[in-house]
Amino acid sequence: MGAWPGRRADRVFHLFLFLHKVGLQAAMEMCDLPVEVITYILSFLPIADRKEASLVNQTWYFAAQDTLRQESIFYDIPATSASLRTIQSLSRRHVSSIKMTNLDGSTISRDVIKSVTRYLGPHLRSLCLHGSSLTEANFAELLLACPCLTALDLSGCNSLFMPGTLLSKEEAFLQAQEALINLQELNLSGVRYLSDLTFNRLTSCCPCLAKLALARCHITFKVDTYDSSSNYNSSVLLSFRNLLQFLRQRAGTMMALDLSGTSISSQAMKSLVQVENLRLQEMVLQACQDLTNEAVSILCQHQPHLTLLDLSGCSELSDRAVLVISSRLLSLQHLFLRKLPRATDAGFQGISHLRHLQRLDVSECSLVSCSELVKAFGTIKGQPKLASLNVAFCSLLRVSSKDNSVLSLAESLSKSLRVLDLSSCVSITNRGIQAIASHLLHLTVLRLAWCKELMDWGLLGVQEPKEERERAREKDTGPKFSRNFGNMGFFLPPPQDLEQDTQILVDLAKQDARQNHQASLNALTRLQELDLTACVKLTDASIAKVISFPELRHLSLSLVTNITDASLTAIAHNCRSLEHLALSHCANLSDKGFVEAVGSLHRLQHLILSGCNQLTPRTLKAVGQECWQLKCLDVSMCSKISMTDIEHFQSELPLQSQTSIQSRFVGGADLSITL
Repeated sequence: MGAWPGRRADRVFHLFLFLHKVGLQAAMEMCDLPVEVITYILSFLPIADRKEASLVNQTWYFAAQDTLRQESIFYDIPATSASLRTIQSLSRRHVSSIKMTNLDGSTISRDVIKSVTRYLGPHLRSLCLHGSSLTEANFAELLLACPCLTALDLSGCNSLFMPGTLLSKEEAFLQAQEALINLQELNLSGVRYLSDLTFNRLTSCCPCLAKLALARCHITFKVDTYDSSSNYNSSVLLSFRNLLQFLRQRAGTMMALDLSGTSISSQAMKSLVQVENLRLQEMVLQACQDLTNEAVSILCQHQPHLTLLDLSGCSELSDRAVLVISSRLLSLQHLFLRKLPRATDAGFQGISHLRHLQRLDVSECSLVSCSELVKAFGTIKGQPKLASLNVAFCSLLRVSSKDNSVLSLAESLSKSLRVLDLSSCVSITNRGIQAIASHLLHLTVLRLAWCKELMDWGLLGVQEPKEERERAREKDTGPKFSRNFGNMGFFLPPPQDLEQDTQILVDLAKQDARQNHQASLNALTRLQELDLTACVKLTDASIAKVISFPELRHLSLSLVTNITDASLTAIAHNCRSLEHLALSHCANLSDKGFVEAVGSLHRLQHLILSGCNQLTPRTLKAVGQECWQLKCLDVSMCSKISMTDIEHFQSELPLQSQTSIQSRFVGGADLSITL
């Protein structure tokens, strides 16, 4: 088979293990296998590994391309001259989903559109034009070349709707009808100039539409005074009455509706959810400030089959709304209740009724301590199905001798949880992290940003040092009095309760047994994302030893100011799959560490080094030579790197490179003067 570069060999090694398992004896003759067999094997690998495998030889290249095009991957195509060659190469993969950015009326935008229509159009199923300033003629050209579209994103395309003449010509309307006949998803979020007339023209071309997004559109929910006829089409505004008429016509096919950021009221919600034969599965109502508990109750009563509900940022909602959701939406799988300032633990008393719940987001709910969540997941019969839990910024979540929320959650969700976000839960301690490492072995994402109490011994999974225990004991002893103060009767001895004392001893025994089962963070072998931003007490003692995850893609150690080159080189050696690495304001990192590390980080795409004041152009040179896939480099506020150094670095990049470089306040610029 020939010699492989080491970094490719260790990425495809487990392919040989797979061949051994299925009984094939040709592990050393893989290049002689049919391309179909190699394609099947590569389908078991993550996308990044498939890309590496495609570099082995021509056979593997074609096999990898075949597996890549089976994925629902969005390719971002900016309106630049460099995109023209990329579009042509993508045509060989039969790419089905693209996002076109920075489109306008320029010549290069027209060239990019023509190239897309020529090479990608026949295979496209999903087209995103978010925020583009394209003309109606360009839009018609794109539609005509994409007969297989099932998803179209026109969010923020205000220039397209501003004239109000979209699809007004019969020829353009007929072409759109032919192109959009299979369209199932339409996103019109943020379109300021949407009117009844343009909405009706566009949606009448989409007979199979099932998902509609109108977030932040200017919808008039009040009864308009123009005309009482049922077929009135306003050319100025989008009325709720017109939307109701659309839903009545499409009630049998509509499955999802997004009205985020609108002023929908209880009366409007009542009219919407009572549309005959309407059975929504997804409802997104983010930041609807006029939404009340009554409106949520009406929604739950008439649309009990919802599987996804997003009420994030609806500030008027309280525990009453959460209790209604738990009691009525028994099929719910995804629930997002982020940023509800009035929600408390009392609202989650019935969450155990949601036996199919897979994702729960209660982040930024400042009055939620998760105590009821702990009880709920502990009482669910069988194993909970929750795969993602976000409790970021819930400062009341804590783990102590009296409140073992993290430990109990970890035990209850040990077999299901894949994503856990504890960012800014400032009371999380080292015991809690050890509980996570001991029980949540299936985690792929763990976010612990701004958990400032975390220390090395917590990540290492060792017993708390004696001096730490003594310091904590002194902290808990309460106020001290001098000998001369005397006992004046302020503090009476507590009443004795033998049964209560016995129960306390039992609880403490259980707690000790739990604490004896400790593990270091590197027990989470499946981690793909780890965020330790601003965990300021961590040092090389733990970081260099526990950050060893072969599948890790994203790592943030920004503001972990005590780490040095030792941690950097250890991470590079042990986490060779890294694509995103953030090291902002790690002032002890030097050129020596980066020169040694980047040789093992060939997959790196995003590197954040802002505020690393020891770095010089030597680091830039090493990154440019080794990190071939780099898309974004941030060296802002690096005092020893100048704009001349950055310009030289850019000149050394390959011509086809599209690396974005952030360089604000480099060279020791005085921020106070600059601002």
